[in-house]
Amino acid sequence: MGRFHQPVLLEEVLDALALKPRGVYVDGTLGTGGHALAIGNRLDRDGLLIGLDVDEEAVEVATRRLETLQCKWRVFKKSYADIDALLDSLNIAGVDGIVLDLGMSSFQLDQSGRGFSFSRDEPLDMRMDPSSSSPTAADLVNSLSEKELEDLLRHYGEERYARRISKKIVESRYKAPIRTSSQLASLVRAVYPQPRGPVPRHPATRTFQALRIAVNRELENLESFLERAPDVLKQGGRLVILTYHSLEDRVVKQRFASWEKGCTCPPDFPQCVCGKRPLMKRVFKKAKRPDKKEVISNPRARSAILRAAERV
Repeated sequence: MGRFHQPVLLEEVLDALALKPRGVYVDGTLGTGGHALAIGNRLDRDGLLIGLDVDEEAVEVATRRLETLQCKWRVFKKSYADIDALLDSLNIAGVDGIVLDLGMSSFQLDQSGRGFSFSRDEPLDMRMDPSSSSPTAADLVNSLSEKELEDLLRHYGEERYARRISKKIVESRYKAPIRTSSQLASLVRAVYPQPRGPVPRHPATRTFQALRIAVNRELENLESFLERAPDVLKQGGRLVILTYHSLEDRVVKQRFASWEKGCTCPPDFPQCVCGKRPLMKRVFKKAKRPDKKEVISNPRARSAILRAAERV
């Protein structure tokens, strides 16, 4: 199965989950099973680990890795956004913890062959679930108008050169469709200003991010999950989320704050009339990030942000 990278902020994730040996835990972004394996190794035979992922190849890899576990475990090809329906089907009223790692796994970047990486010449697909009927990244790149492409890159990628890039894409596709990741990366590089000094990241990073988010409806899935999360956690259950860009982190940070606040009455009301009470409390006030040692050993961890909340 090859070499697997250490999961990002592993010890911090495990600490934030406050694992109970007989608890029920969900890894909603199973990937190749790194976090799940570490969680399962801390559960006893009565503990239950549930892994979810929409990527069938990743599910197969993770399933083989989890075969060494002594605890009870089950893996499903499902989206974490559907966690409530899945738990209902399993007759599980509540869980003790949920972890989401919203980053790309090394397997998806290096081995999936779906165009997630701009350093390879692969079909420009980017679907986490290639069996789905949703549009591919190539479909979007070759069909959206210049303005739609610009808006997509600006919104999902926070790309400051969105207008230049979208214009170049539209000009290029008139000559021939853009089909591969290397084609797209070359187009972006061609219109990007030459940096002064060290190059912090590839010019196509934000473009690829934006297309991946759009293709997989990542922000919509996250919002949908956060609507359901408090209801599937037991009292004292923990929700732990790793994000990798500001859009995701902003969604999580704002939702955690609203859960903790509870009351939604205007600030000039003399007393609460809405009756809403806090749903969750933050486990730590300040988000955690990888230290320099971890970033050196795993550069993909450099933008990771960890937040955690507990059901009250």
